[in-house]
Amino acid sequence: MKYFATICASLVGFIVPIESFVHSPTFQSRLASTSIFGEKEGDIVLYSDDDQEKTLSKNKRWNSLSPAVKERIIKEGQQRAIKNKKKREPAADKKRRMLMFYKKAAADTKRMSRVERPLPLNSDERTVLRDLVIGQNYNGTVISLTSFGAYVDIGTECDGLLHVSQITRERFIEHPKQALSPGDQINVTLVRASPALKKMHLSMLPREILEEEDEDKDDFEERIPLEDLATDDELWGEIKRVTSYGAYVEVGAVVQGWLHFMDHPEFEFGKVPSDFMKVSDRIRCWVSNKDEDNLRLKLTAIRPKDLPGPRREIKKLD
Repeated sequence: MKYFATICASLVGFIVPIESFVHSPTFQSRLASTSIFGEKEGDIVLYSDDDQEKTLSKNKRWNSLSPAVKERIIKEGQQRAIKNKKKREPAADKKRRMLMFYKKAAADTKRMSRVERPLPLNSDERTVLRDLVIGQNYNGTVISLTSFGAYVDIGTECDGLLHVSQITRERFIEHPKQALSPGDQINVTLVRASPALKKMHLSMLPREILEEEDEDKDDFEERIPLEDLATDDELWGEIKRVTSYGAYVEVGAVVQGWLHFMDHPEFEFGKVPSDFMKVSDRIRCWVSNKDEDNLRLKLTAIRPKDLPGPRREIKKLD
């Protein structure tokens, strides 16, 4: 017991100087300068006592309220949330309302896109369809556009169809909107008309091209039928039309052959078909595939590898 009292006295005498040293200004300055506990420039402070003081200052008004007032405010907020939730529109009603909105918007767009005709359709001043002359030029107004062509009003009892392939041959037209717009005034040629069916076919192509196409139709019987053609048959043809994917080639068959741009010997990555395919160019090609049922003929301008090549003889000089 005597020794235990002596040890306790010595520990108390040792702890008191340490406690006075920890609270001394020297130790506090050294503690602040260390990299472990001290804050340096650029350090990210995750939490500090100042944040807690700001939070307490923001909630000071709330903390100053009485418990009864706090309970009333919380209850009113909960009732207001339940009331707003009941006001929400059911999913089925919202879907129905949005569908009607989109239908109305589409109808308004269609109504705004309508073109004012020069004459009403029921006007007596319109020309009868049977009085029109095939091959004559007429001034027309583009009424509407479709994916396959445009409907044009030329002052007769019905609108004529201008097919997308009859707009131009200078470039490939994938959709009529690339060259025409509703309300445009254009000059067209009457190609065909049927007073009984109330139908007309129009064209914007030059007269020379139309006459050439008529000549091709006249000698249809003299053309090569597809059953007489075989794979790898060699043909010579003329490019009639260039598109974004290839060209149509006239080879003397009942249908024009299709030549894909990748089957052309001058094809290179980065080039478009119009760079190496021109209308009226003569080209040597071979039959790649044919479909007699659908009257389709596929060509290639690259010589097939399985064809026998020209025979070469090497003579040794004496």
